[in-house]
Amino acid sequence: MNDYYLLGRSGLRVSRLALGTMNFGTGGFHAAYGKTEAETEPIFRRYLEAGGNFIDTADFYTAGESEQILGRLIASARVRDRLVLTSKFTNTTDPGDPNASGNGRKHMISSVEASLRRLGTDYIDLYLLHTWDRITPVEEVVRTFDDLVRAGKIRYAGLSDVPAWYAARAQSFAEAHALTPMISLQLPYSLLARGIEPEFVPMAQSLGLGLTAWSPIGGGLLTGKYRRTGDGLTGTGRLGDAGSGGQPVSEHAWQVIETLERVAGEIGRSMAQVAVNWVATQPGVGSVTIGASSAEQLDANLAALDFEIPPEARRRLDQASVAPVASLYSMFTPEYQSWIVSPGLGIGDKPAGYAPPVWNGAAQPVG
Repeated sequence: MNDYYLLGRSGLRVSRLALGTMNFGTGGFHAAYGKTEAETEPIFRRYLEAGGNFIDTADFYTAGESEQILGRLIASARVRDRLVLTSKFTNTTDPGDPNASGNGRKHMISSVEASLRRLGTDYIDLYLLHTWDRITPVEEVVRTFDDLVRAGKIRYAGLSDVPAWYAARAQSFAEAHALTPMISLQLPYSLLARGIEPEFVPMAQSLGLGLTAWSPIGGGLLTGKYRRTGDGLTGTGRLGDAGSGGQPVSEHAWQVIETLERVAGEIGRSMAQVAVNWVATQPGVGSVTIGASSAEQLDANLAALDFEIPPEARRRLDQASVAPVASLYSMFTPEYQSWIVSPGLGIGDKPAGYAPPVWNGAAQPVG
């Protein structure tokens, strides 16, 4: 865990595995699987001991308890300056106040001030818009990010769970007006959810956004603790008999799970480790957010980068998990390019070593 990547087009160095703290605390929406402060301290300490420096939270997690617990743990360990602390805003913190939610300037400023108080710090290293609210003009968000950086409240800005066009517009507006750029884009990415590949990955690579992937184990489906039954699935995790987030698990998903299980057995690693490794080594990914319910589970997750997936095994995982591509994106594959320019002419717009996108299931990265 002593390898660090620059996040996006910035000088910020972060661990390849970030510690997610959505289960730090027992309040709010995440109470069903939350942990007390006493239970989270060994997880936090173990992450630090392993060399990790990238911590992810949000004002919405466990109704603010996650930030409060983190603030106390960080102060107790005296590690504030060495950590890259990330928090997020968007979700409502007061259902009775129409301006206590969304991405407007008023809520952004009040949210960062509240997070600073809960975290017991005077700055947040990376502050993210949590979710697109479909209302606030992107220009308002970018200018407010810039004001927060200039005020010293945050060091860097980023986005989470927004459309690709929104991220591109935000970054382009920031560049055009010499405002604080976005350096990070947080999105769900796993062998079961490769939808970001056609557009988000090349967009992020082009515009200097480091991808931080969440849910790399598909909500637990890629751990092997769930099994197919005639009625859906069974298992001991929080998905239980309800399926994936209450949705039925598709035949395609089961094929991915079964292929992952075979690959993991062949290389002597757990399914979760192989799933995390696959995400962490995909083009454009700067860091992967992992969670844990115990220090022992965290140790297992941290070992996900201690090996390489053999090329043949990766090919099988890629083939099993590739999803149908919308017709528009199929026109951007290397195969389709032969209809535009003859391969024999040697015409190109990228230098040697350029990594082509992998979402079409054919091209493989070379760098």
